[in-house]
Amino acid sequence: MSTETEFRSGFVCFVGRPNTGKSTLTNALVGSKIAITSSRPQTTRHTIRGIVHRPHAQLILVDTPGLHRPRTLLGQRLNDLVRDTYSEVDAIGLCIPADEKIGPGDRWILEQVRQMAPKTKLIGIVTKIDKVSREKVAEQLVALSKLLGPETDVIPVSAASGEQVEMLVDLLAKSMDEGPAFYPDGEITDEPEETLMAELIREAALEGLGDELPHSLAVVIEEVIEREGRTEKQGEMLDVHALLYVERPSQKGIVIGKGGARLREVGTKARTQIEKLLGTRIFLELHVKVAKDWQRDPKQLGRLGF
Repeated sequence: MSTETEFRSGFVCFVGRPNTGKSTLTNALVGSKIAITSSRPQTTRHTIRGIVHRPHAQLILVDTPGLHRPRTLLGQRLNDLVRDTYSEVDAIGLCIPADEKIGPGDRWILEQVRQMAPKTKLIGIVTKIDKVSREKVAEQLVALSKLLGPETDVIPVSAASGEQVEMLVDLLAKSMDEGPAFYPDGEITDEPEETLMAELIREAALEGLGDELPHSLAVVIEEVIEREGRTEKQGEMLDVHALLYVERPSQKGIVIGKGGARLREVGTKARTQIEKLLGTRIFLELHVKVAKDWQRDPKQLGRLGF
C-alpha cells in the first residue's frame, strides 16, 4: 500500500494575534460554523474542536483563545488553556494576516509556541489573501518564511473565498501520524450543543459593540426544553432560555439597548444561527444580569464555566 493512500489523523491548533482569522479558518475547514468569529479581539472563550473529514485524513481542530499578556484572572485562565493545548496537538498553524505587517505581537506568540511546544510541527499560514494584491501576498510569504526559518512550510489561504483551503488540509494531514479516525463521519464537533449555542448568542451580542464589552460578557444556557403539544405538521420546537452576564449596570443598558431593541436584534440573529446548528425551530428567551467583576472572582468564573 503506498503512503499516499494511508489514512492520517491528528490534532491541529491555529495560533496568532487576536483577529488574524483563526476562527474563520476553522469554520472554513470544517465547512460549518462552530467557532465564533467577530471583529472584536479576544472573543473566543472555549476550546472548540472542529472535525475535518477527508477521504485520506481526519483533522481535529482545536480553537483556543488568543494568547495574550493577562490582566485578569480570566485572562490567566484563558492563557493556561492555551498552554495545555499547545503541548497536546500534532501541528500548530501560525496565522499572520496578509494585510498587516509582521510585528512584535507575532514574534512574541512565536516565541511562546517554541518554548511551550518545541517538538510540535509548525506551519506558517498567511490568511486573508483575498484582501490584498498578489505582490503583497508574495511579500508576506517571504517575510513569514524568514521569521520561521527555511525548514518550516508556509502557505497562503483565504477562508472567505476558500482559495488554497484544500492545499492547507493536505499540508496539515502530512504532519499527522498514520492512524484511524477519532470521530465517526459526519460529526463536526465534540462540544456540547449548549456551549455552541452560548457562543453564538455571545457572537450576536458582541457584533457592533465598542471595546468595553468583549471580556465582560458571558452567556449561560439556563435550560433547553422541548415544547409539548406540537402536532406533526407543526414539527419539533425547542424553548431555549439564556442569561447574558455583564460586570456593570451601564453595560447591561448597552446590551439591552433603547426600549430593548438591541437585545431583540441579538435574539433574532442568534436564533437564526442556532436553528441552523440544531436543524430545528427554537424560541429563544434572553435575559441580561449583572455579576459584579466576575472576571476577577474565582467563584463566579467557575459558575460561568471558566
